[in-house]
Amino acid sequence: MSVETLPFSPGVIEESEGETRRAYLPLYKIIMWDDNVTTMEFVIRVLIKLFSKDYSTAEKLMYEVHLHGAALVETLPLEQAEFKVEQVHAAAAMEEFPFTCTIEPV
Repeated sequence: MSVETLPFSPGVIEESEGETRRAYLPLYKIIMWDDNVTTMEFVIRVLIKLFSKDYSTAEKLMYEVHLHGAALVETLPLEQAEFKVEQVHAAAAMEEFPFTCTIEPV
């Protein structure tokens, strides 16, 4: 069972003169891109298994990718976003799909 850190966990930053403030991790958008090879079924499966989307949401996102060329699927802190993108690319490589995801700052 995996344990993930909450994406919105504040950190405490000590400032001069004893003042403290909370800082949040910067967020990044994970974007899936359309191609002419990857199957719709694969995209739905990735959204369900790797992004914990329900079938209906996964299907809507898949059609957004297919019809508009790209879709925002998740917003996470940098390390978590990079990890998800690596998981997607590894899953695509295993099935020999050229499917890609990218991350962008919010």
